[in-house]
Amino acid sequence: MQSFRSEIENPVVEKDILDLAKKIAQFKAGEIHEEKFRSLRLARGVYGQRQQGVQMIRIKLPYGKIQFHQWKRISDISDEYSTGNLHLTTRQDIQIHYVSLDRTPELWAKLEQDDITLREACGNTVRNITASPTSGIDPKELFDVSPHADAAFRYFLRNPICQEMGRKIKMSFSNTDEDTSLAYLHDVGFIPKIVDGKRGFKVVVGGGLGAQPMLAHVAHEFLAENEVIPFIESVLRVFDRHGERNSRHKARMKFLIQKIGFEAFMDLVKAESKALKNHSFEIPSATAWEVTPPTLVASTETPNSEAYTTWLATNTFEQKQKGFHAVYVRILNGNISSTTSRSLIEALTGYIGDDIRITINQGLMLKYVPTTNLAYVYSVLDAHGLAAPGANSIANITACPGTDTCNLAISDSTNITSKLEAVISEEFPSLIHDSAMKIKISGCMNACGQHSMASIGFHGSSLKAADKRVLPALQVLLGGATLGNGEGKIADKVIKVPSKRGPQVLRTLLNNFEENAQAGEYFHSYYDRQGEKYFYDLLKPIADLSTLVDDDFIDWGASENFATEIGVGECAGVVIDLVATLLFESDEKYEWTAAALEDKRFADAIYHAYSVFISAAKALLLDKSISVPTQHSVITKFDENFVATGDFTVEAPSFAELVLQINQNEPSAEFATRYTAQAYAFLQSAKVARS
Repeated sequence: MQSFRSEIENPVVEKDILDLAKKIAQFKAGEIHEEKFRSLRLARGVYGQRQQGVQMIRIKLPYGKIQFHQWKRISDISDEYSTGNLHLTTRQDIQIHYVSLDRTPELWAKLEQDDITLREACGNTVRNITASPTSGIDPKELFDVSPHADAAFRYFLRNPICQEMGRKIKMSFSNTDEDTSLAYLHDVGFIPKIVDGKRGFKVVVGGGLGAQPMLAHVAHEFLAENEVIPFIESVLRVFDRHGERNSRHKARMKFLIQKIGFEAFMDLVKAESKALKNHSFEIPSATAWEVTPPTLVASTETPNSEAYTTWLATNTFEQKQKGFHAVYVRILNGNISSTTSRSLIEALTGYIGDDIRITINQGLMLKYVPTTNLAYVYSVLDAHGLAAPGANSIANITACPGTDTCNLAISDSTNITSKLEAVISEEFPSLIHDSAMKIKISGCMNACGQHSMASIGFHGSSLKAADKRVLPALQVLLGGATLGNGEGKIADKVIKVPSKRGPQVLRTLLNNFEENAQAGEYFHSYYDRQGEKYFYDLLKPIADLSTLVDDDFIDWGASENFATEIGVGECAGVVIDLVATLLFESDEKYEWTAAALEDKRFADAIYHAYSVFISAAKALLLDKSISVPTQHSVITKFDENFVATGDFTVEAPSFAELVLQINQNEPSAEFATRYTAQAYAFLQSAKVARS
């Protein structure tokens, strides 16, 4: 591995990058356990692929915002370190693939030159915070939510309370009641409201997709905007302490709420209020997000064509800023090349605003396009093959990368997308105007393609023929919907069919809907009216395995017979705790504690000290083979097995009283100093007990 030095001006960022380089070297030398290293690299956006020896790099772009110079930087980096492809994700990130692990620190340093981070893009952290791409320009919005999403991103990046949670946390900010950022499917979601002239949000918590999707609960019908950050902090502190850590399949916040009940969960959230770093957090003015209007005026003649008229009707809308339009761009499977990106940047710079948003349906939204430049922008997009209409319609299908790169994918989710889109464009062209219906595809049940909320959803699976041969399959889900105002509907699993029959399924469903739906009836309402059994019976002939042909055993985009190749999940990974490793980590956490105390970051010092207590206590418990699935159980089990037995003495009547001072005190200098000293003393005693 080549030696690497960063020249980043921000010392915190530089330390992060140099630390990653150091940890890679230690891992290669066998000095760091593989599972511990995996946890560390995931929190720095470095994700293992289906292909051995290379990494996927997830670039974190808060609320999907990217400027021209950042887009070019990512394109150039993809050429130098990856394959020249940029993959736009449903969380408004960009991913590049096939990157050498050794080169990731250098790659990260180059990204940071244009203020782009990898930090906490993966792992058990606060993932990219999404927001409606139309924020700031939507005529229907109450206010721009970009500042709120940005404030949350910056507040929780590198925040001690969310660096080693049991699982990831996903948050979103929608800018209207239409809920285009899907608040109802997030751990924490926000819908803007104004009450008595005061800005705030309806807040929902505990939603999630995955193999067991759940709808979020209403935490607040109205929460003032200056209380948003403190509320999120309280939620994260509760999740960090009480969330599951042993069983990755039960470690999301939705399962914690399911286990203890929503009322008990909210009681725990309220109990954290005294210990918060900030009890009020003012959101910066939205003026900082104003875009400088473009200066160049194109002389392109307006096309007199049906294609242009349709594109104008389906892919553009007039902003609340008069004289400007926003333009949606369809990107098949979210994949756009670096060459195309640079060509677009060159052609569009100066003709549109320098604020592009990645959308949750894996496309782009161009902002501040002068009405006079629309024909020019269309001509540029058309020249690049990117002027397909229906950007928000059923014709634009969302799909995760699936078996192309993902360890967990079972069957193809990308090649079939073009086949399904062809069914719509060739056989149901009028649906290009239907933005109510959604089709979404994932390579497995984990729902990175958001199939659980689709009108018509598919996820990768497999079936076994009568002769025991295995064939690729699609699980069909129907009836999902975004209802608005933080409410939604989860799709039902209806039937499983051979993958090669996916287009036939779609054709059958759309024909049936056209023939039998009532005037103005939405697909999810039609599904509810007819019922699951009706659709099972409708699709059952397509699922008949007695009529299989050889082609059914070959997945879309493949040339050989199908075989399931499922690896170990990355984003669902949970660290394997080793006693020695935990004590080593406790020492490292105490170093962070002391540094924060010296910098007078008292709230951070307190939380790091709390982590020292938990990590050291967990080490001793695991040394006795005592299972501790949550931090709360670490506290109670340590009292039961060490303090109550007299095997360990603490500076309080119980370990619980010692540790849980954290939510009984304000984060003052006096308490931080005392609590830090107690954590250090406990750690030294734990190391003596272990030896």
